[in-house]
Amino acid sequence: MTAASPAIQLDDVCMTFSRPGGKGAERVLDRISVAIPAGEFFVLVGPSGSGKSTILRLIAGFLHPTAGLVTGPAGKPITAPGRDRGMVFQSVDGPLYEWLTAAENVEFGLRMAGLPPRERRARAMAFVGVVGLRGHERKYPHELSGGMKQRVQIARALAVDPAVILMDEPFAALDAQTRRLMQRELIRIWTETRKTIVYVTHDIREALLLGQRVAVLTAGPAARIKTVYEIGLSYPRDEASEAFLVYYRRIDRDIEEEVTTAWARGAMA
Repeated sequence: MTAASPAIQLDDVCMTFSRPGGKGAERVLDRISVAIPAGEFFVLVGPSGSGKSTILRLIAGFLHPTAGLVTGPAGKPITAPGRDRGMVFQSVDGPLYEWLTAAENVEFGLRMAGLPPRERRARAMAFVGVVGLRGHERKYPHELSGGMKQRVQIARALAVDPAVILMDEPFAALDAQTRRLMQRELIRIWTETRKTIVYVTHDIREALLLGQRVAVLTAGPAARIKTVYEIGLSYPRDEASEAFLVYYRRIDRDIEEEVTTAWARGAMA
């Protein structure tokens, strides 16, 4: 992949879902276009129902656009899930296999890829170390805290060496203190690995702590990208700084405008 080649690109992507009971259809996304360079930490924020998770599922290959094109690494059209894209989910319990240890969960994708036992164990243990879980590798999910379970998910995604990691509000279910810790850990891991990360969150503060660019979506239906902010702040970021607060106010204003518009539209309907 060249420096100029985007890891992910969406060109005029539209997504329409049929309404329940055959009552017509609703366009969720309307002409979404964005290019995400290799190695970038890209964050999506927006009002509830603006299609953030839908965009992530399109990139993952779980959904297919009604119109437009989604391409992945090397410019290949995305038509299905693939090992070049790893996914970290919001749930801390569902994605892990309860009958496997932490290390065995990290190994799972490698086993499916057919790696020999010794090689996959060595690789899994390397990423157990990357996410700071050495000493916990033999524990089962029920013996791990919520933050540790999310680290297992991240290690499992990294172990198969994807070009892109997709994260759908991965820390939403964690308590505030653990969430802060995991945000710092994620930046450390990203700095070390330089994987392309596409991250969905409702939390503006989290978006600004993590993202190199933050895209704000308009309110649905037929959501579009309203603004993409280049966050010119070094890591680690000081959320009490004036520069951080300026970005926060701008994004908060954008989202408030969209929510107000959506409410007014609903009132007139």
